[in-house]
Amino acid sequence: MPLLHIDSSADTAADSVSRRLTGLFATIRKNASDPCRHRDLTAAPVPPIGPAYATLGRRVERAGLVPPEKVAALIETADEEREWALTQPLIAELLAADTLLLGVPMYNFSIPASLKAWIDRVTFPGAYVDPGTGESLLRDTRVVVVMARGGGYGPGTPREPYDFQTPYLRAYFTDLGVTDLHFVAAELTLAGVLPQLEELADLGAASLERARAAVTALA
Repeated sequence: MPLLHIDSSADTAADSVSRRLTGLFATIRKNASDPCRHRDLTAAPVPPIGPAYATLGRRVERAGLVPPEKVAALIETADEEREWALTQPLIAELLAADTLLLGVPMYNFSIPASLKAWIDRVTFPGAYVDPGTGESLLRDTRVVVVMARGGGYGPGTPREPYDFQTPYLRAYFTDLGVTDLHFVAAELTLAGVLPQLEELADLGAASLERARAAVTALA
């Protein structure tokens, strides 16, 4: 599974800029005969982690960050078993991919709750550490983050300090050991929708075209 394609927009494909852009990337890769796994976090939400997840995670940490294939041996309760059954397939998906493609709209200056739930669940202690070398198992994984923002949050704009989307995702994936990390942002996507942003419609259209070109080049 070279490509793991994850969408987190609550909008339909017709209304979602991030879905259209990730769809373009995935289509190009499919035309190159690359297998692809698509996970829609709105259509099939990942359940938030619960107390049993945290308990099992702490036990794994005390045991020395054991690899995922050995976690089952440390499970003690039915609740922990259920939590691991929800978690292990997502970890396996991510580890099997050579490219992770994320569609991420900006909601309230940050990422959608659906994506945060996926992040919380897949970030299980020790899941991405090579037990032999201590290196990250994601060091060779390419991560492409495709973002859509209704306003303008780019460098030098008045709302740049309000962007908690890019810094968070950069910090998260860098901490996991990802080095091949790419961000593409379509800005002012609401300029053609909201009357108060109408005068910025041309800038929004230009930003979208740049995002399409960047996505095409990365794909």
